[in-house]
Amino acid sequence: MWFFMAIAPLVIVGGITVFVIGRLKHKYNQGNLGKKKSKGAQDLLDSLIPIGMIFGGAIGVILGMFSPISLLSTVSLGAGIGYLFGYFAYEIYSMKETTIHK
Repeated sequence: MWFFMAIAPLVIVGGITVFVIGRLKHKYNQGNLGKKKSKGAQDLLDSLIPIGMIFGGAIGVILGMFSPISLLSTVSLGAGIGYLFGYFAYEIYSMKETTIHK
């Protein structure tokens, strides 16, 4: 049982990473990566995945302090899940149109 608990975060986060990188590579090959008109909107779009990882890691630290699961496992799972949520936020935000204020 201890072996499963040690390997599970690696397998879960590895699967999430392979999924996200595969999807982004597919979008890049088709030329469908998100593009925004303004520099600020493009910077936010490019930062959504790393921001998701930071928030996920922070939530993992908080949960790790109050749960019997090891802190290393909760931080890695939090960062992996944040990576996935950051990718979903990237997808949603890249579909929205931005308006340029004059």
